[in-house]
Amino acid sequence: MSRSVVREALARLASDGVTEARRGAGSFVIRLPSHLLKRHVQDSDLPGTLGTYEVRFVLEGEAAKLAATRRSGPEMQTIEDRLVDLRRALLSDDAADIEDMALHVSIMAATGNRSFVIAFEALHEDIGRVMKAGVDISRSRPPEVISAMMAEHEQIVEAIRHHDPDRAALAMRWHLSQGRRRLMP
Repeated sequence: MSRSVVREALARLASDGVTEARRGAGSFVIRLPSHLLKRHVQDSDLPGTLGTYEVRFVLEGEAAKLAATRRSGPEMQTIEDRLVDLRRALLSDDAADIEDMALHVSIMAATGNRSFVIAFEALHEDIGRVMKAGVDISRSRPPEVISAMMAEHEQIVEAIRHHDPDRAALAMRWHLSQGRRRLMP
């Protein structure tokens, strides 16, 4: 493996809070991903899969902002319906990743810009793995973790409902940062 590949992998792991570079000493693991994450993501794919969060912060934060200003009444109803579906799935034993994905896609669609949907779909496989892992890991923890996940989604939807673009973007970025944290013990 070339040095540039190793450097890139270490940089991604550092941005995900897994490793820490110490000048003159090398890189050290500071937090390991949950063992449950390995059910969904192979070790070799971990840097790339977690790296999608960097793109998602930009893409989904801006999408939430635009959805808050551009969404139509029917698009808002779709977002609300997807939130209800997600709540039902999270509070049951259902997988919930499909409902989670559907909510995020409905926010992309509400931007009125098809390019957001296309960009999100390009990341679908990695995002899907992360969403499945996130639900699986969260359900292995105290019930408050699922409650927090649901509250994050509700804050995003509420900001979009109230046409508050800055709050929508902030709520989405908060949700994504918390989602990434949930993947770590």
